Amino acid sequence: MNYIDSASGKTYPLETARWCGDGGAYLDLGAAPGLTRGEIDSSKRSVWRYARALLVDARDAVTLGEGWTPLVCGKVDGAAVAMKLEFMMPTGSFKDRGMTVLVSYLKSRGIGEVLEDSSGNAGASLSAYAAAAGMRCRILVPETASYPKIAQIAACGADVVTIRGTRQDVADAALRQSKEIFYASHNWQPFFIEGTKTVAYELWEQLGFAVPDNIVTPVGYGSNVCGCERGFAELRQRGEIDKAPRLFGVQAANCAPLQSAFEAGSDELVPTEISPTVAEGIASSKPTRARSVLRAVRESGGSIVAVSEDEIVSALGALARQGIFVEPTSAAAAAGLRKLLESGAITPQQTTVLVLTGSGLKASEKIGELLKVGARSE
Repeated sequence: MNYIDSASGKTYPLETARWCGDGGAYLDLGAAPGLTRGEIDSSKRSVWRYARALLVDARDAVTLGEGWTPLVCGKVDGAAVAMKLEFMMPTGSFKDRGMTVLVSYLKSRGIGEVLEDSSGNAGASLSAYAAAAGMRCRILVPETASYPKIAQIAACGADVVTIRGTRQDVADAALRQSKEIFYASHNWQPFFIEGTKTVAYELWEQLGFAVPDNIVTPVGYGSNVCGCERGFAELRQRGEIDKAPRLFGVQAANCAPLQSAFEAGSDELVPTEISPTVAEGIASSKPTRARSVLRAVRESGGSIVAVSEDEIVSALGALARQGIFVEPTSAAAAAGLRKLLESGAITPQQTTVLVLTGSGLKASEKIGELLKVGARSE
């Protein structure tokens, strides 16, 4: 069990925490053992019910009860869809699924201070789990980050620093500061994906130990796509399933580097025009694991689609009118599913899971403006 350098193939021992290879490439993890249905710890209603499949000792777990999120029936343009409510986590986003495993690993390796860059949700998650682990934490955020997210991060005791410029400028600032603090980036450190893979295990269990035909998720840096690929591959390896679902990623058209590369047939990012989007959680112009995300989507038989700002807002309202109050980033996935249904890439007869990643409570003021809603006076 080792880190694997994505560029050179060189391996590094897991005993020493690191976030990149010697040459600066991102790291993957070697094969994990996976599990069978008989090895699920049903006494735990969290990510840690799948502890036998994780490369972290459960005795080191830093947990806030994350995972085991509801899978509910909903509709997208009249088609039945299973909605995975990942926003029903301790800090209000799917990031907790990966962060519990990442922070547990780092604590077990003696890391006492961590650095992260985030548009909001990852920072909120890391600040909460760092607090639970007794770690010091610094979070860099864009100066345009929503105040509720900044308040959430700061309330957990993190040192929050705003950075002028784009989301990529924030990431670049974190890389510079990584020389002084351990860079616990969820986009670089692969133990985060070791946590997000548990969504595959959960879906398999919640669907009666079966797999859906399709999974549709918003994609910025792509940790849900990579996690699904890893989790379902482990289930196949252990003989629990005979096929994996198709993976579909959705980006905002204003910031769609992965979709541009997918359409170009490229394994690498291609020049792409970038502009602001209401889906701030996926406004990533240079996703670190682009090759891995593109490969996972293609090999699954899925695709990456882009949706306009108007399409995101329309989907946001449609979800809210079903009682599903999510942030615009999550609504982008629903807008993408609409397109996939319209094109016939996904059919209503198939079993499709829509992954909804972040709570609308994190952006309620902005959502009110987008949907033009409010109270009336009498």
